[in-house]
Amino acid sequence: MRTPSTLNQLIDALRVLPGVGPKSAQRMAYHLLQRDQPGASALAHALANALTSLRNCARCNTFTEHTLCELCADPAREDKLLCVVEMPADLLRMEQTLAFKGRYFVLMGRLSPLDGVGPGDIHFDKLLTRAQDGVVEEVILSTNFTVEGEATAHYLAELLRAQGVKVSRIARGLPVGGELEHVDSSTLAQALIERRKL
Repeated sequence: MRTPSTLNQLIDALRVLPGVGPKSAQRMAYHLLQRDQPGASALAHALANALTSLRNCARCNTFTEHTLCELCADPAREDKLLCVVEMPADLLRMEQTLAFKGRYFVLMGRLSPLDGVGPGDIHFDKLLTRAQDGVVEEVILSTNFTVEGEATAHYLAELLRAQGVKVSRIARGLPVGGELEHVDSSTLAQALIERRKL
């Protein structure tokens, strides 16, 4: 018996999620259709709404419904410190530490030549413009301690230093190969406090 094409399309759509293989996608699809059609409908509505309502913040590049996100619109933040993270989830983790009161920039990725992601594919040009605005005094590189995150930090450090920008890197209070999203708040706060100059 052949699977209906619309069901195959749903399974293929679920496979775009990280860590979801063919069998997991199939289980999710059957669950949504058999056991939780209201949940499937809510998921479809929320996803469609997010795609039409969310955009990138004009200053920090994270997701927002407005021109500026809440953090960029907050006048109490320190403009002279700019923390660079890979993804919006990393920004949220940094905020949960309550240890950083500066501004952010979200790259929306990291260098990964094996995946075909080079400097032109993430927002290095926008970051360079922001870092040289005459207000930013220090750029704190808070990319993940993965091979790709380290390569991204090294590349950015070279670019920024060449422009005369002070650059630091969060300290290794984090495990090598670790992702910011999965680190406890106190470890992340300590790593931020003990950042080092590059």
